Order: sequence, then C-alpha cells, then structure tokens
Amino acid sequence: MTEQLTHIDENGEVRMVDVSQKSDTERVAVAEGFISMKPETLALIVEGKAAKGDVLACARVAGVMAAKKTSDLIPMCHPLNITKAKVECEPVREGERADGRVGIHVVTTCGVTGKTGIEMEALTAASVACLTVYDMCKAVDRGMEITDVRLLKKDGGKTGLWLRENS
Repeated sequence: MTEQLTHIDENGEVRMVDVSQKSDTERVAVAEGFISMKPETLALIVEGKAAKGDVLACARVAGVMAAKKTSDLIPMCHPLNITKAKVECEPVREGERADGRVGIHVVTTCGVTGKTGIEMEALTAASVACLTVYDMCKAVDRGMEITDVRLLKKDGGKTGLWLRENS
C-alpha cells in the first residue's frame, strides 16, 4: 500500500492534518444511510401518527445540525464553514428493496468552499438522521436497525471526483 494515512505523523502519532498551504476549492459530498423497521412503524411515520411528532422533519433538521457539528464529534476533523447541507428522508415500503426491508432511506448532501473535504459531514448527517428516527420511534420498535451508512460521492480538491460503484 503506497498511500499513507494522513492523520498519522512520521512518528506514528495521531495529528490533525495541516491544510494551511492548500487552496480553497468547492467540495461536495453525498452519503446515505438506511434504518429498517417494522411495517407498522413505517406506517406511523408516514401517517404522521408518531407520538413524538413529525419524525422525518425532525430527522432532516437533526442531520443538518449534525453536519455543522461534525468537528465537535470526530477528533481530527477540521471545523468547516459549511455552505450547503441537505437531508432527504424517503420511506421505503414493502417490496421496494431487494432484501424486503422497509424503513427510511436517508441521503445527505453537504458542500463547502475550503481546504479540506466534507465527506465526514455528509456521513455524520446521514448517521444522525437515522439515529433521530430511532430515538423518535424506539417506544414502538426497539428492533430498528441502522445500516448502509456510506459515502456515495465526493467531488473537489486534489483528488477530484469519486463515485461509489454499484450503489
């Protein structure tokens, strides 16, 4: 493996990467996550009958808030002046997935003009949006499962465009 881990210095010590000499570029990242649940739980969410309120609206707001706070959660992340944060939550009903699971598919898009990437912000937004759905519905379905949190796309910076194959 010729690539080096950037958060490890020459002595093997963890560090925050110095990006001071890098140029500002426009950067975008897209991530996703899925929270599976019982069909009855999904029906409560879609019908707006969850006891804690509008689950999807709350998950969208939580995802945006999480993107803005990523550097407070992930130790070596640089604080970024995010220029875009969008969280989409789409119900997935029976028969719509090959594995038969029902739930909420979350897709997040984050953007920044800066010296370092925004992948962690998009991934954090997807994770926290799914966790918010869990929190709001756990009283009726503790068996919900969060899966498939992953980066789908990143663009900008020195390495340019990266797209997940077979997403």
